[in-house]
Amino acid sequence: MAFFVLKYLIMKWSEEAWRRIEGIYTQILEHPFINDLMCGELDKDKFNFYLQQDSIYLAEFGKVLAGIAGKLENSDDRKEFLNFASDTVSVEQVVHQFYLNGNKNKIAASPSCLLYTSFIHKQLATASVEEAVAAVLPCFWIYKMVGDYILENQVNANNPYQNWIDTYGGKEFAKAVAKAIEICDKLAIQASIEKRKKMWDAFVKASKMEWIFWDSAYKKESWPV
Repeated sequence: MAFFVLKYLIMKWSEEAWRRIEGIYTQILEHPFINDLMCGELDKDKFNFYLQQDSIYLAEFGKVLAGIAGKLENSDDRKEFLNFASDTVSVEQVVHQFYLNGNKNKIAASPSCLLYTSFIHKQLATASVEEAVAAVLPCFWIYKMVGDYILENQVNANNPYQNWIDTYGGKEFAKAVAKAIEICDKLAIQASIEKRKKMWDAFVKASKMEWIFWDSAYKKESWPV
């Protein structure tokens, strides 16, 4: 037991968090949505479906980020999360409208999108702020890693989805991700072992929902009834 406690006090919370989702991340990279996106061969309707659902997700994600900011004690951390919330709106306006050409047709959230947004809202409303921060971290971290992976491995010089790829594989986004990880690690240092475990649980569940979100877009998921 002493070794268990010492291990998780020495190791950064984020290092163990990523170790726990390595298998999930590998499955994300192997998903046909990501492979087709990287090759520039992703069906346009599937990509547009993804963007429309992502627009719904990001609107709720931004609200959760702002809500987290209101619960954080450190003023610098509050400022960072308010910046994250503002940047989320910018991504939605710039990247999404670039591809959707101003198409603002009202669509309902897919079951997977509703599941994910409900989860992060629940973390904000009923869990500790540490767990809420852990729950939103995969959206930062996994997107960065996927963006970097595509940039390093793509062979299509005229990828129609390059604008999206550059957004998440770029240096500016990397800075935001590093800051989000840093804040999560800082909160974990001050947390009890039990609370750190709950943070890992929230991180893993949200990471699974990242895979589900990609998969639902590839299938253009709809409500069965």
